[in-house]
Amino acid sequence: QVQVVESGGGLVQPGGSLRLSCAASGSPFSIFAMGWYRQAPGKQRELVATLTSGGSTNYADSVKGRFTISRDNAKNTVYLQMNSLKPEDTAVYYCNADFQKEVGINLRYWGQGTQVTVSS
Repeated sequence: QVQVVESGGGLVQPGGSLRLSCAASGSPFSIFAMGWYRQAPGKQRELVATLTSGGSTNYADSVKGRFTISRDNAKNTVYLQMNSLKPEDTAVYYCNADFQKEVGINLRYWGQGTQVTVSS
């Protein structure tokens, strides 16, 4: 059974930092990409950052220069280092893992989400 488990959320003051972790396990297929999305109250889920197995990254404009996505391939784990946090970064952060069943066919799994609150 595939599991995607996030950790590291919490309450932080504006200007502070948090590091989120996400571990994926249980699939017989290799990981093509992993990423972070977030959803604030009353808003749609939006992309934050993605990282492919080849090392390509993609960031939302709103987090460029403040957030960094990285990975530990051996552990099938991806991290999101969040610096200079703002109140508008407050959201539930979701991790996803795309497993490559075959070329062009990826299976996406989502974690349960972790709350990040930026407030003084």
